[in-house]
Amino acid sequence: MRLTKSEMLSARQTLIREELEVGTGAAIGMAVDGSKTRTGLRIWFADLEERHGPVAELRPHGLKGYAVTLRFGAFAGEVVRRIAGAVPEDVHLARALIASIDNSVEIAIQGQDTADWKITSGDFRMTAIVRNLPRDPEIALTQVSRDTIVPMMAAMAELIGYDIIDEVDQGEPEYEGAELVSTVRRRERNPRNRLLCIRLHGEICVCCGVDPRATYGPAGSIIEVHHLEPLSLRKEPRLYDPAFDLVPLCPNCHRAVHTRRPEPWSLDELRELMADPMGKAAL
Repeated sequence: MRLTKSEMLSARQTLIREELEVGTGAAIGMAVDGSKTRTGLRIWFADLEERHGPVAELRPHGLKGYAVTLRFGAFAGEVVRRIAGAVPEDVHLARALIASIDNSVEIAIQGQDTADWKITSGDFRMTAIVRNLPRDPEIALTQVSRDTIVPMMAAMAELIGYDIIDEVDQGEPEYEGAELVSTVRRRERNPRNRLLCIRLHGEICVCCGVDPRATYGPAGSIIEVHHLEPLSLRKEPRLYDPAFDLVPLCPNCHRAVHTRRPEPWSLDELRELMADPMGKAAL
């Protein structure tokens, strides 16, 4: 027996949570909401609780659609102030995540333009209407979760400052100054960078053309994000642009690029080395 949209919301919470935690780098809390005519699902960052941070509410909309409304809880003042102080680079990435949502999705931000929105108070509200989804409720829910809710919550995670913290690999040369090392590591490990890079460029390595998912199936989620211009080598500060500064590389090509230090091999140089057997030995 096929489940209705409301039944699917309840049954697929685990799937939605997994998608969100991978894309945002933060633990996710959620609850089914039956307080209105059509059952919905409320989603928030677990450590902030529902009242103290952003909340995304997912509800069926029309015959083949969903509506996602993102707002702030009643006691989210501290988080809103933290977001208002986000650095331009984080704001740029957050906006890029929202901009990566398919054009068929109707995005509205209360009182603001969708291109240069900002969060200055708890009254902020963003709504996304997703129409003409597949008839199968499970496929439709997976699609709206992955393609709409994930980038919306990932944008909030970027502004709040959630990060996966990794220790600096032993044996890697240190860049000048511990703070700079931390910044480089943060940008390489930021899960939102990977999410946006894949949304913009796909999961095929731009150097060797390998598609890990086609090769390894369920174990193929291994594509990595490479910064074309390492932050440590910038001569002058400039706004980081994920659309042009990030590319997907397979683990082998990514490791090979960074065998030259302090300036990594360029992608063109790596391709030349791959095409030249003698060049390969140089790696």
